[in-house]
Amino acid sequence: EQAKQTQESEQPENQQPEQEACEVDIKALQEELEKAKAQSDEYLDLAQRKQAEFANYRRRTEGIRAEAYDDGRRDAIAQLLPVVDNLERALAAAGEEGNALKSGVEMVLRQTRDALTKMGVEEIDPQGQPFDAELMNAVMQGSADEGEPGTVCMVLQKGYKLGERVIRHAMVKVVAG
Repeated sequence: EQAKQTQESEQPENQQPEQEACEVDIKALQEELEKAKAQSDEYLDLAQRKQAEFANYRRRTEGIRAEAYDDGRRDAIAQLLPVVDNLERALAAAGEEGNALKSGVEMVLRQTRDALTKMGVEEIDPQGQPFDAELMNAVMQGSADEGEPGTVCMVLQKGYKLGERVIRHAMVKVVAG
Protein backbone atom coordinates (compact mmCIF):
# COMPACT_ATOMS: atom_id res chain seq x y z
CA GLU A 1 0.00 0.00 0.00
CA GLN A 2 2.73 2.36 0.76
CA ALA A 3 4.17 1.80 -2.67
CA LYS A 4 0.79 2.62 -4.16
CA GLN A 5 0.57 5.87 -2.22
CA THR A 6 4.08 6.75 -3.22
CA GLN A 7 3.21 6.19 -6.90
CA GLU A 8 0.05 8.27 -6.62
CA SER A 9 1.84 11.13 -4.88
CA GLU A 10 4.59 11.04 -7.54
CA GLN A 11 2.19 11.16 -10.46
CA PRO A 12 1.11 14.80 -10.10
CA GLU A 13 4.73 15.80 -9.60
CA ASN A 14 5.73 13.95 -12.80
CA GLN A 15 2.93 15.59 -14.82
CA GLN A 16 3.97 19.12 -13.88
CA PRO A 17 7.46 18.90 -15.38
CA GLU A 18 5.99 17.25 -18.48
CA GLN A 19 3.50 20.13 -18.90
CA GLU A 20 6.26 22.69 -18.46
CA ALA A 21 8.39 20.84 -21.02
CA CYS A 22 5.45 20.80 -23.48
CA GLU A 23 4.87 24.53 -22.96
CA VAL A 24 8.58 25.22 -23.52
CA ASP A 25 8.51 23.04 -26.65
CA ILE A 26 5.43 24.90 -27.96
CA LYS A 27 7.06 28.29 -27.33
CA ALA A 28 10.26 27.15 -29.02
CA LEU A 29 8.31 25.82 -31.98
CA GLN A 30 6.34 29.09 -32.23
CA GLU A 31 9.60 31.06 -32.21
CA GLU A 32 11.05 28.80 -34.91
CA LEU A 33 7.87 29.20 -36.94
CA GLU A 34 8.04 33.01 -36.65
CA LYS A 35 11.71 32.97 -37.70
CA ALA A 36 10.92 30.72 -40.66
CA LYS A 37 8.02 32.99 -41.68
CA ALA A 38 10.22 36.09 -41.44
CA GLN A 39 12.89 34.38 -43.52
CA SER A 40 10.26 33.27 -46.03
CA ASP A 41 8.96 36.87 -46.29
CA GLU A 42 12.53 38.10 -46.77
CA TYR A 43 13.15 35.58 -49.57
CA LEU A 44 9.84 36.46 -51.23
CA ASP A 45 10.73 40.17 -51.14
CA LEU A 46 14.17 39.43 -52.57
CA ALA A 47 12.69 37.27 -55.35
CA GLN A 48 10.16 40.00 -56.24
CA ARG A 49 12.91 42.65 -56.38
CA LYS A 50 15.09 40.44 -58.58
CA GLN A 51 12.12 39.78 -60.85
CA ALA A 52 11.47 43.54 -61.19
CA GLU A 53 15.18 44.20 -61.82
CA PHE A 54 15.19 41.55 -64.57
CA ALA A 55 12.08 43.03 -66.19
CA ASN A 56 13.77 46.46 -66.18
CA TYR A 57 16.96 44.93 -67.61
CA ARG A 58 15.01 43.19 -70.37
CA ARG A 59 13.16 46.43 -71.22
CA ARG A 60 16.44 48.40 -71.31
CA THR A 61 18.22 45.86 -73.50
CA GLU A 62 15.24 45.67 -75.87
CA GLY A 63 15.37 49.46 -76.23
CA ILE A 64 19.12 49.38 -76.85
CA ARG A 65 18.71 46.59 -79.41
CA ALA A 66 15.96 48.47 -81.26
CA GLU A 67 18.02 51.65 -81.25
CA ALA A 68 21.09 49.82 -82.58
CA TYR A 69 18.97 48.23 -85.31
CA ASP A 70 17.60 51.65 -86.33
CA ASP A 71 21.11 53.13 -86.31
CA GLY A 72 22.35 50.34 -88.58
CA ARG A 73 19.41 50.83 -90.90
CA ARG A 74 20.05 54.57 -91.16
CA ASP A 75 23.76 53.97 -91.82
CA ALA A 76 22.99 51.47 -94.61
CA ILE A 77 20.49 53.86 -96.19
CA ALA A 78 22.99 56.72 -95.97
CA GLN A 79 25.48 54.55 -97.91
CA LEU A 80 22.89 54.02 -100.70
CA LEU A 81 21.99 57.69 -101.16
CA PRO A 82 25.10 58.58 -103.23
CA VAL A 83 24.18 55.70 -105.57
CA VAL A 84 20.74 57.27 -106.08
CA ASP A 85 22.40 60.66 -106.70
CA ASN A 86 24.72 59.15 -109.32
CA LEU A 87 21.87 57.35 -111.08
CA GLU A 88 19.95 60.63 -111.25
CA ARG A 89 23.05 62.38 -112.65
CA ALA A 90 23.47 59.63 -115.26
CA LEU A 91 19.86 60.11 -116.38
CA ALA A 92 20.30 63.88 -116.59
CA ALA A 93 23.47 63.44 -118.68
CA ALA A 94 21.78 60.91 -121.00
CA GLY A 95 19.49 63.61 -122.38
CA GLU A 96 16.23 62.89 -124.15
CA GLU A 97 17.24 60.02 -126.38
CA GLY A 98 15.46 56.79 -125.56
CA ASN A 99 18.31 54.28 -125.71
CA ALA A 100 18.51 50.96 -123.88
CA LEU A 101 21.19 52.17 -121.46
CA LYS A 102 19.03 55.08 -120.32
CA SER A 103 16.05 52.72 -119.90
CA GLY A 104 18.18 50.39 -117.80
CA VAL A 105 19.41 53.22 -115.56
CA GLU A 106 15.81 54.44 -115.14
CA MET A 107 14.75 50.95 -114.11
CA VAL A 108 17.58 50.60 -111.56
CA LEU A 109 16.80 54.06 -110.14
CA ARG A 110 13.08 53.23 -109.87
CA GLN A 111 13.84 49.94 -108.08
CA THR A 112 16.23 51.65 -105.68
CA ARG A 113 13.68 54.37 -104.87
CA ASP A 114 10.96 51.74 -104.39
CA ALA A 115 13.20 49.79 -101.99
CA LEU A 116 13.97 52.95 -100.01
CA THR A 117 10.27 53.86 -99.88
CA LYS A 118 9.42 50.36 -98.57
CA MET A 119 11.98 50.92 -95.82
CA GLY A 120 10.18 54.13 -94.85
CA VAL A 121 12.64 56.61 -96.37
CA GLU A 122 11.11 59.93 -97.43
CA GLU A 123 12.65 62.47 -99.76
CA ILE A 124 12.92 66.02 -98.44
CA ASP A 125 11.72 68.31 -101.24
CA PRO A 126 12.29 71.89 -100.06
CA GLN A 127 12.00 73.69 -103.43
CA GLY A 128 10.02 76.92 -102.87
CA GLN A 129 9.56 76.17 -99.15
CA PRO A 130 10.68 78.37 -96.27
CA PHE A 131 14.15 77.43 -95.04
CA ASP A 132 14.09 74.89 -92.18
CA ALA A 133 17.44 74.32 -90.47
CA GLU A 134 16.20 70.96 -89.12
CA LEU A 135 15.89 69.57 -92.66
CA MET A 136 18.25 71.66 -94.77
CA ASN A 137 21.77 73.04 -95.00
CA ALA A 138 21.99 76.43 -96.69
CA VAL A 139 25.20 76.44 -98.71
CA MET A 140 24.46 79.37 -101.04
CA GLN A 141 22.63 82.65 -100.90
CA GLY A 142 20.32 83.74 -103.69
CA SER A 143 19.30 87.24 -104.76
CA ALA A 144 15.91 88.87 -104.15
CA ASP A 145 14.83 88.34 -107.79
CA GLU A 146 14.97 84.53 -107.24
CA GLY A 147 11.99 84.46 -104.87
CA GLU A 148 10.70 85.41 -101.46
CA PRO A 149 13.31 86.12 -98.79
CA GLY A 150 14.00 83.09 -96.61
CA THR A 151 12.72 80.54 -99.13
CA VAL A 152 14.64 77.84 -100.97
CA CYS A 153 15.29 78.85 -104.59
CA MET A 154 17.45 75.87 -105.61
CA VAL A 155 18.05 72.33 -104.33
CA LEU A 156 21.68 71.33 -104.84
CA GLN A 157 21.36 67.89 -103.22
CA LYS A 158 18.19 66.12 -102.10
CA GLY A 159 17.68 65.35 -98.46
CA TYR A 160 16.19 62.20 -96.97
CA LYS A 161 14.65 61.20 -93.66
CA LEU A 162 13.55 57.98 -92.02
CA GLY A 163 10.56 58.60 -89.81
CA GLU A 164 11.32 61.78 -87.90
CA ARG A 165 15.12 61.41 -88.10
CA VAL A 166 17.02 63.11 -90.90
CA ILE A 167 19.43 60.79 -92.68
CA ARG A 168 20.86 63.48 -94.93
CA HIS A 169 20.02 67.19 -94.90
CA ALA A 170 19.09 68.79 -98.22
CA MET A 171 21.76 71.18 -99.52
CA VAL A 172 19.97 74.31 -100.72
CA LYS A 173 20.35 77.85 -101.98
CA VAL A 174 18.24 80.29 -99.96
CA VAL A 175 17.00 83.72 -101.04
CA ALA A 176 18.65 86.39 -98.88
CA GLY A 177 16.33 88.50 -96.91
